[in-house]
Amino acid sequence: MKALVYHGTDNKAWEDVPEPKILRETDAIVQVDTTTICGTDLHILGGDVPAVTDGRILGHEGIGTITEIGSAVSSLSVGDRVIISAVSPCGSCLYCHAGLPSHCLDDEGTSGVGWILGHLIDGTQAERVRIPFADNSLHLLPEAVSDAAAIALCDILPTGFEIGIRNGRVKPGDVVAVIGSGPVGLAAIMTAGLHGAARVIAVDLDENRLAKAREFGATEQVNSGDPDAVEQIMGFTDGLGVDVAIEAVGIPVTFDMCVQIIRPGGTIANAGVHGKPVELPLQDLWIKDIVITTGLVSATTTPMLLKLVANEKLESEKFVTHEFELADIMEAYDTFSRASETKALKVRLNNK
Repeated sequence: MKALVYHGTDNKAWEDVPEPKILRETDAIVQVDTTTICGTDLHILGGDVPAVTDGRILGHEGIGTITEIGSAVSSLSVGDRVIISAVSPCGSCLYCHAGLPSHCLDDEGTSGVGWILGHLIDGTQAERVRIPFADNSLHLLPEAVSDAAAIALCDILPTGFEIGIRNGRVKPGDVVAVIGSGPVGLAAIMTAGLHGAARVIAVDLDENRLAKAREFGATEQVNSGDPDAVEQIMGFTDGLGVDVAIEAVGIPVTFDMCVQIIRPGGTIANAGVHGKPVELPLQDLWIKDIVITTGLVSATTTPMLLKLVANEKLESEKFVTHEFELADIMEAYDTFSRASETKALKVRLNNK
């Protein structure tokens, strides 16, 4: 079969690879009908995730059809149409029982990380993929939910909600600033209303993405390239600062902006993938009673979010801006990596 294979920093290839096989009785083999590219894949190709080694098939999001199951898989059948979660939890270790499957201790022997697809084992940017712990890692997809709507449920929608809104402790009446209007930032904007945010301020350098943020529910937009961007944000809060600042980019300057705009008693929720250190000015923050949270998505909210999508309460299909055939994945990467020019949010890769 064909797959997109990582060969080191800035080096990838669409090439022939062996077919996946059942290795454990809890595995399933899934034909990938739709997959996509994540900003994390770009971080991997940029050398920010050194655990990814030469020869790894990339990708951790997908919609597919089960073609084979292990003898211990009990809730799924061959032929089922499923969402492939970015997190593959065993369901029985200490962290899974604690509601933190993102730190699964029994995940293919990796001990401590639930995101393994396209990271520590072969991923979904392929014609077929082996899914470990299938009963916990796959979600049955209602017939009425399209692949375009479902693909956001693999990673970005639960990430924006869990790591941004839930970790950020958003509550009714809060003013929330989302720094970065890429897919994860837009997912946080889309789901902020689930916790009652009164105002959602979208912050980005890209005017197209700021316009998209308005479509996704932002009440105000600020171009972070403006010299008075921080003053604009503070102006929306009578100079007090925002209740919650969500960092959704993963670079020092955006984290620094969160520090500048947070009010005393507020929360900074870091959702971006950082490849470089950031400065934490504790000399200024020690007195402000703020909380800083980090996290990798656990995807425990995927069933709830799926219900909202199925009942048209969340328009997740709006994330998909471009479509390609899976065999054209190199072109899709080029389009996705030049998002400021191509206006790409999520690219949908079809294998049907």
